[in-house]
Amino acid sequence: MISQHFDKNNLHHAYLIESEHEEALGEVLKFLTSISVDISKNPDFYKIAVDTFKVDDARSFKALSSERGAGNNKKIFIISANSFLLEAQNTLLKIFEEPIADTHFFIIVPDIDTLLPTLVSRFYLIKNKNKTPDLDTAQKFIKMSLRERLDFAKELLTEEEEEDVISLNSTRTKALKFINSVEVALHGVAQNNLTNFTNPQGSFKQIFKVRQFLRQPGSSTKSLLESVCLTVPRL
Repeated sequence: MISQHFDKNNLHHAYLIESEHEEALGEVLKFLTSISVDISKNPDFYKIAVDTFKVDDARSFKALSSERGAGNNKKIFIISANSFLLEAQNTLLKIFEEPIADTHFFIIVPDIDTLLPTLVSRFYLIKNKNKTPDLDTAQKFIKMSLRERLDFAKELLTEEEEEDVISLNSTRTKALKFINSVEVALHGVAQNNLTNFTNPQGSFKQIFKVRQFLRQPGSSTKSLLESVCLTVPRL
């Protein structure tokens, strides 16, 4: 359980939680309520849920965290996002360099591999063991023909999303989650020493590059996912 990492008598200044949004948020809110934090009408309580955390979000967050609290209570910040753009992460680095008195942060992200190691090092890290990749789909993908892969990618990226709703499952995030699953599936193949998987390191390097580019603003999710379709060997 995530909440077992929280010590009400010695609360860390910044937690990074690798988990799905709903489960982690529920446990964090339950814990905060148990230590008498008002999560409904509290000017010192902030909760942000976005699909992609951008540099403007980071700047607003920085300004809020530096303001004096409205009362004598703790200031609490919860940020839940599927991905953090690189420029936003660099802005956050400055916030977490030194703890702010009576201010505590809870960052929820589905995959810490999408974050800079220097940023991750600033946090008390919590990994939710219930997090599992969609291996079944990934294993089917690596057996598909190129045409089947491209059709799959097109379907993945054209699913309708509700308008006027903050999405925690955008096409960019779906692509990130999917290539993470493909990477896990390929590791499984490599461990089985299949003779037709002749260049595993090349495949892993390509996935690493795609994942890096997906974090950048303006990058084409469609083109990047298609590059995975083209370069991952059929096994």
